[in-house]
Amino acid sequence: MDFLDTVPLPAALALLALLDGLSVGTLLIPLFFLIAPGRVRAGRILLYLATITGFYLVIGVLFLLGLGSIIEFAADALASDAGAWLLLVIGVALFASGLLVWAADARRRRLVAAGRAAPETGRIVRWRERVLDERASGGAVMGVAIAAGLVEIAGMLPYLLGMTMLAGSPLGAPARVAYLAGYCAVMVLPALVLLAARIVAAPVVAGPLERLAAWFQRTGAENTSWILCIVGFLVVRGAAQRLEIALPIIG
Repeated sequence: MDFLDTVPLPAALALLALLDGLSVGTLLIPLFFLIAPGRVRAGRILLYLATITGFYLVIGVLFLLGLGSIIEFAADALASDAGAWLLLVIGVALFASGLLVWAADARRRRLVAAGRAAPETGRIVRWRERVLDERASGGAVMGVAIAAGLVEIAGMLPYLLGMTMLAGSPLGAPARVAYLAGYCAVMVLPALVLLAARIVAAPVVAGPLERLAAWFQRTGAENTSWILCIVGFLVVRGAAQRLEIALPIIG
């Protein structure tokens, strides 16, 4: 967290947006669309990406409109020793949550390997079939995008952190919305690059795309656990430094 405070706001937001661009809704689902049999339905994929971009833009605007005064109050509260202790507890909780997610995923992998559980691919496959069905309407595509956003909004820590940074910045409302729009655009940039590659060089990228989708499907929980642990560690380190607590792993 303190690392992000040392870089310009645009760079920090771009980094967080790229992290968000690796989530289920912004990359994994589009990847599954790209490797579906038959011709690439670019129009539907673009509609999906435009919808999920708009979804996060609307959520971000609501966030910024409602949290301006709350951010100032929270900043004053967190500047105290009590606030630092609260951050320390939150950081430990985030780190522990990451470890729990990792442990649960490891257990699920063992059950799958033993044939006692099925791989968790059902929901995404059903979403892909719904979007690519010949009878699917534009409304169905948009519905899938909104559903994906709702499913993972609470777990998108980079997005929530980015919105908090924007809400606490000295920028005016128009500039904040402009930054927010840029953030949401960068979120879907990895998927757009893959779509362009799939259209321009289909024979070359088809195999790597399938392997990439399979990797994201296998490591989704692991990626979540890493994000939780990293954010938790950064919060703990910042709070410990403010409280002058010497922790061996922090230095």
